[in-house]
Amino acid sequence: MRYAVRSSLRSTGLVVLLGVVMTMLDTTIVNVALGTLAAEFHTSLADVQWAATSYLLAMSMTVPVTGWAVGRFGVRAVWLVSLVLFIAGSALCAAAWSLGSLVVFRAVQGLGGGLLQPVGQVMLAQAAGKERLGRAMSLISVPAMLVPVLGPPLGGLIVQGPGWRWLFLVNVPVCAVALLAALLLLPRGERNDSTGQRLDVLGLALLSPGLVALIYGLTEEGNGASLLHPASWIGAALVAVFALRSLRVTSLVDLRLFRDRTFASAVLALACYSAAMLGFTVLVPLYSQLAEGGSALDAGLLLAPLGIGAALTMPLAGRLTDSRGPRGVAAAGVVLVVASIVAFLLTGGGHVPMFTLGLGHGLVATSVMAAAYRTLEPSAIPAATTLSTIVLRLAAPFGVALLTVLLQVFTRAGAAEPFTPAFWAAAGLAGVSLLPIALIGSGTWRRSSSAPA
Repeated sequence: MRYAVRSSLRSTGLVVLLGVVMTMLDTTIVNVALGTLAAEFHTSLADVQWAATSYLLAMSMTVPVTGWAVGRFGVRAVWLVSLVLFIAGSALCAAAWSLGSLVVFRAVQGLGGGLLQPVGQVMLAQAAGKERLGRAMSLISVPAMLVPVLGPPLGGLIVQGPGWRWLFLVNVPVCAVALLAALLLLPRGERNDSTGQRLDVLGLALLSPGLVALIYGLTEEGNGASLLHPASWIGAALVAVFALRSLRVTSLVDLRLFRDRTFASAVLALACYSAAMLGFTVLVPLYSQLAEGGSALDAGLLLAPLGIGAALTMPLAGRLTDSRGPRGVAAAGVVLVVASIVAFLLTGGGHVPMFTLGLGHGLVATSVMAAAYRTLEPSAIPAATTLSTIVLRLAAPFGVALLTVLLQVFTRAGAAEPFTPAFWAAAGLAGVSLLPIALIGSGTWRRSSSAPA
């Protein structure tokens, strides 16, 4: 039985890695080609930015239906459809003849990509069982950390070599292999009974547009727009109405899962920590180029040690989490991350603090992700994945907006070191995640509790 579980986890892990690696890569690989695309389509850089924005917004739009789709059709069917949609979107992007067509096709690509990562997490959690969650989460955490960092330099090589269309064509053979692996390795499960699985249309009409508007508004604020950007307020209002409605009726996303202390603590910790890390990794390239006078390549290389350090500790974090619980592993990682940010700030940058920051990040990401699932019943995993993914999708642009707004405020005020307050804020926000991590009790970790599905 143990060998069967291990074999199932390995095959599922292979399928998930092949499927999600290109969707993660596409979040950053196009950024270096924006100037080339602007020249190709004879438009402004501000307009061509929508080629990147439409992909991220479409990814966010599909997340709310993840739990319902998995419950209604099964993980295998949703995974295969998402892959086909992503492949089709990639091929269409490569054939784009105008900026408008590229933006539309990037949205199609994002609709498929937005489902792949949360559905992959569901498959890993179900294949691993409660005793191997740490190792399962490390399988998806490593590419989640490494691939976006590798995107810009890889994109630069492709643009300078075969051309911008290959930024999208490269997805097709990789995802075709992923599709074949899924067909061969994923077990055929019977479709779940549709009873109680009707789509909450009103909830979807509130939540999906609300998420898109809120994420777009936060992104614009991070790019220098006013904090009173109407999209942020409209999005916040729609999400708030959805949340109030969900407390009274069965809805698209089950907020009752937050009654589970370990799940709620883990999601809150991930939100605080992700906001700090995403904001920090956006500031580091700006610091390299604006404060140190480095090139775009120098900025990319400064982030590389972070990914290397994380790749080294994530597998170790998975084993330690499975054997000793997540709280100590996560707390040690946060302390190391905060210390590394402070060292980066005090020493004026450098690769060593980025490497040690990566070591800490590998400990945090894997252990806290595993903790979020550990006390839930298997039937609650799809809903929990949907809920946690939504929170993290909101936390990332919030962190970026918060730190970049701080940078803009102190730059306009004529501060000698405008990056300093923003870096201190990143360290403080990461440190705040220690509070919810402390609520992930080792006793709760060892015994399973039932949570509403």
